[in-house]
Amino acid sequence: MNRAAIKDQSYRELVELPADGVKLEGMLVVPERANGIVLFAHGSGSSRHSSRNNFVAQNLNDVGYATLLMDLLTKQEDVSYENRFDIDLLTWRLERATQWIMEEPHCSSLAIGFFGASTGAAAALNAAATLGSAIGAVVSRGGRPDLAMDALVHVQSPTLLIVGSLDDVVIELNRRAYEELQAKKHLAIVKGATHLFEEPGTLQEVARLAAAWFKRHLGN
Repeated sequence: MNRAAIKDQSYRELVELPADGVKLEGMLVVPERANGIVLFAHGSGSSRHSSRNNFVAQNLNDVGYATLLMDLLTKQEDVSYENRFDIDLLTWRLERATQWIMEEPHCSSLAIGFFGASTGAAAALNAAATLGSAIGAVVSRGGRPDLAMDALVHVQSPTLLIVGSLDDVVIELNRRAYEELQAKKHLAIVKGATHLFEEPGTLQEVARLAAAWFKRHLGN
């Protein structure tokens, strides 16, 4: 399906993505006149039902971006705390989901971006390093890019790191990662925000920053 055909329809579906012999569930939303698609990589203990990531995804849908919120672990796998920090596994699953999107008729012509939170940010950056120019942009929210430190020098995608001003430890980890990134990059500190961006207006600011970054690097 070409871009013109995508522009004439909207699409929403609960999907199953095959990976490593398991089925990963995800919610795919393709709005009318989609400009690109953003795949969400959730953090430890989170899932496609994350209220924060759903809020950001809805804002991206509203400004014309398709989104895929998916579980990188099955329910059985998520029971094990170790799996939540298995960055290699999360990366591999995100790469498989990206390949699926590239072959999905509703999305195959759309520019691809990643939005990662917590450990999901490390998976997003690892996958971006592997997939190269196929990934148009990456955004990290309260992420742990330091867990992908060896891959950062290979990331070609413009990368936005968003951290709350009250999240002292994670700010320092992001600053270290920022120094390693060689691609176009920006570190945004959201004033008055803690790690989960629960304070009034802070998540709205995350959504605004993410939308602006994807608009700049995935297209209008």
